[in-house]
Amino acid sequence: MCNRNPANDMCRRWCARPEGVSAHTDPDVDVRSPPGPGDRGSGTENRRRATATGGRAFPPRSFVRAGRAVHHERNRMMARTKRNRRSYSAGEWGRNRVRVFTDPKTGLYQMEWRENGRRLSRSLKHRDWTRAKRQADEAAAGFAVHEPNGNAEPEPLTLERLFDIYGEEVTPTKADRSRRYDRVAMRMFLGFFGLDRDPATLSQRDWDRFIRARRVGKVGPSGKPVSDRTVEFDLRFLIAVLNWASKSRDENGRLLLDSNPLRGLKTPKEKNPTRVVLSDEEYGALLGVSRKVDWRFHVALVLAHETGHRIGAIRQLRWSDIDFDDRTIVWRAEHEKTGYEHVTPMTDEAVVALEEAAQRRYPDAGDSPVLPAPKDASRCAGLSAVRYWWDKAQSLAGLEPKRGRGWHSLRRKFASDLMALPLKVLCELGGWKEAQTVLRCYQQADAGQLRKALESRPRVCA
Repeated sequence: MCNRNPANDMCRRWCARPEGVSAHTDPDVDVRSPPGPGDRGSGTENRRRATATGGRAFPPRSFVRAGRAVHHERNRMMARTKRNRRSYSAGEWGRNRVRVFTDPKTGLYQMEWRENGRRLSRSLKHRDWTRAKRQADEAAAGFAVHEPNGNAEPEPLTLERLFDIYGEEVTPTKADRSRRYDRVAMRMFLGFFGLDRDPATLSQRDWDRFIRARRVGKVGPSGKPVSDRTVEFDLRFLIAVLNWASKSRDENGRLLLDSNPLRGLKTPKEKNPTRVVLSDEEYGALLGVSRKVDWRFHVALVLAHETGHRIGAIRQLRWSDIDFDDRTIVWRAEHEKTGYEHVTPMTDEAVVALEEAAQRRYPDAGDSPVLPAPKDASRCAGLSAVRYWWDKAQSLAGLEPKRGRGWHSLRRKFASDLMALPLKVLCELGGWKEAQTVLRCYQQADAGQLRKALESRPRVCA
């Protein structure tokens, strides 16, 4: 028989447990805090303790699990504070995270954010939960006063936004043809890499993927395969944009790009580029039919042959650039590809051609173009017009169309004909800025020059 007080409820629970069931397996006993030594002593020990103290024996201490209602009440009391301190977060961690929560002392909503690694907060001074969440969204979007110095969080730089900035600030400073190419190239790269692509994530894999796709015509305005020279030209434009972004800053003084992610990557090179030099016979044939094509074509052809300049600079000439007294031509920097303004003398053939053109000028035309447009005499002839004249002259002269034989072949002829001149003199005459460009792209020795060079070599007799 149990020696515990049957009037005690805990003792009744203890005695009611079936024999062989321990407190650790009884669901009615809480064993999370095990009893200390002596809590469950024998009856003899209890009686001895009671006799020594003059009291009665108490049953050993037992831990009984509280009822479900007691647990619910306890949890409700503990969670009351948490439910009252509701919170809402907007934005992204590490960028524009904003949190609103209830101040436990005042009940007003607080806004919390980080600035330069420091946690800052301020009171919103109201208890409207909907309004507090809206303020958190606006703050995360950069519209609230908590931003440092009142500046909004910068918009993430995407490839589309970078091209928009470049197109607004750099492209307008270029020539018409370059502006048109910039727009085409931007659309091509956006279509290939994506509008929302982060420029800083471009890598060697993207570089190689574009080269493969561009070569076979999977990307590009024409949809046709292109040469390595064209691919190189496209990639150099992309590199120029990224280089510009790595040196340009936004309104807050931050660089658009920390660095060019494609710096140092090799562009494809044309192994055997087509650089045609117009022969004397071909030039004579074109000159013979030049007046049948158009008087402006005759003047342009003679000037291209005698000055060695680009057709783009020749068609932009105005009469104020021509000095018949000193027999010189001023080549303006804004019309030169290199931006290099210079003055060159005229040959007799160039003077005669310009004097013929001057007779067609209206007396009150003022500073009119030397080669006026066919439909508007106040404007210079366009690129499409001079190309049409060239194709028509080839047809009349009986020359078969040949890839690479165009206006620029006259510039190569000029450099090759004057190969004996010092490079410095040749660069000044033709408007080249670097001598290496002349050696690499323009001067070409023909078979006669090679044979003559060998014949001039000193002979050694045995």
